[in-house]
Amino acid sequence: MTTLTKIGNSQGIRIPKNLIEQAHLINSDLELKIVDEGLLIHPIKKKKRENWESQIDAMLTQGKDEALDTEMLNDNDLE
Repeated sequence: MTTLTKIGNSQGIRIPKNLIEQAHLINSDLELKIVDEGLLIHPIKKKKRENWESQIDAMLTQGKDEALDTEMLNDNDLE
């Protein structure tokens, strides 16, 4: 059980660690949804390849491209 706590002009709740772990909320962006019985909190599921392009661009900008093997990136292997 928890209670609402004043945080500036808003209110917040403290969620016990074991509930966060059980609900898979650790380090997640959360979505809040009003339901008939109250408030539903769940993690926003991200696509596995989301942000890959920007991460590769950042890696190349930093000169960390030794892990990229051009033969592995050959589209002919997809046929």
